[in-house]
Amino acid sequence: MSNKVPRDGFVEFLIESEVLLFGDFELNSGRKSPYFFNLGNINSGEALRSLGEAYARTIIESDIRVDVLFGPAYKGIPIAVSTSMALGMMGSDVSFAFNRKEAKNHGEGGNIVGADIRRKVLILDDVLTSGKALKESIGILKSNGADVVGALVALNRDEIDENKQTARQLLEETEGINIISICSIKDVVNYLEKDPERRRFAEKIRDYQSVYCS
Repeated sequence: MSNKVPRDGFVEFLIESEVLLFGDFELNSGRKSPYFFNLGNINSGEALRSLGEAYARTIIESDIRVDVLFGPAYKGIPIAVSTSMALGMMGSDVSFAFNRKEAKNHGEGGNIVGADIRRKVLILDDVLTSGKALKESIGILKSNGADVVGALVALNRDEIDENKQTARQLLEETEGINIISICSIKDVVNYLEKDPERRRFAEKIRDYQSVYCS
């Protein structure tokens, strides 16, 4: 079995699962986007298995040395669990952990659930836009003694800030970690352009890229 993730196949999976939607959407940043990414629409066992396998294969393909997978609450939790299970099926036993939104003051206490994170940790999240969410996760992990080696997302939007810098560039420079993605918005556009019925979506995304992307 190949450990590489076919980019077109993953983009098709995202579209068929209604994770990747096309239309007119307003982002948290206030930008008007012709597409929206919602990993919360992965809500079946089979879809979650496929997602975890894609993350696991990307980790193996990238040759990342990691002890713990960290899934930020809330969408990152099923990602970390399914990826850990997929890696186990591929012969690599990797632990997982996630955080609570609010620290627990009774029982085991704290705001981290799962494996001991005072080791090499890889953050698993859904999409990279501004990088704010990843930066928060890095802060949580480092404050709990983790050695954050990188982050893996399903989609990198490749958007730039007012300084013409992408979130990936900023995080890699300021945090000193590797940021990888299963696919980028460029992969999405390339896929859409091959389909006559979806080519119009590619054109709208290209217009958006010309303003907001690297």
